Amino acid sequence: MTRDGSWRGLGRRPGESRTREAILDAARKRFGEHGYDGATIRGIAGDAGVDPALVHHFYGTKERLFAAAMRLPVLPSEIITGVLGAERDRLGEEFGPRIGELLIGTMLRAWDVAGIRTAFLGLLRSAATSEQGVVMLREFVTSTIVASLTQVAGLGDDAEGRFRATLVASQVVGLGFARYVLGLEPLASASTEDLVAAIGPTMQRYLTGDIAPERPERPERPESPESPESPESPESPESPESPESPESLRS
Repeated sequence: MTRDGSWRGLGRRPGESRTREAILDAARKRFGEHGYDGATIRGIAGDAGVDPALVHHFYGTKERLFAAAMRLPVLPSEIITGVLGAERDRLGEEFGPRIGELLIGTMLRAWDVAGIRTAFLGLLRSAATSEQGVVMLREFVTSTIVASLTQVAGLGDDAEGRFRATLVASQVVGLGFARYVLGLEPLASASTEDLVAAIGPTMQRYLTGDIAPERPERPERPESPESPESPESPESPESPESPESPESLRS
């Protein structure tokens, strides 16, 4: 700070962090309520009490603001690795057979937190209304849920491990969309305990069970015995000689 009270250099000015937080809070709310296309920079700036030019100054485009807002207040990767990591330490060998129910329970309880649910809804609604939202949601799921699952569940970084992790991610995203966006009843009002009991085993199978398609076993074909020589077909009885014609008798 100079003697005249002005600020120089590249450091942040007082109040800049608070302004950024106000913008991000407003953005999360707008994206959650209106989806990606419905939320505007002008509306977000109005909610935050700042000029729209300041939002552009901090974040450039709506896409960048959306990406920044969705990383708050907490990343799903932090929830998954933090909670499940603690459960693994607590349960020891019992952790593996219960990871499916623990995972879905962790996600449902996270969605019960208003700020996290708002951010998640913003992602889902944006994916339903814009191509940019689809890209962001896909990258978000890949870099958070799938990567964290691969690490915590001990899935290999091979084709099978990635397939298992994306199956789990599809269950998580699908459940969130049906429960919180569509409000599909009675799923929307079901308790966390009921959903854990119903969905946990499916998650467990995705993570550790058999996911290969069941193919009916083909019965072994008995070896055909060597075909015996076909019996000679019985000779057809000789047809009785036709009686000689009277002409032949005369000759």
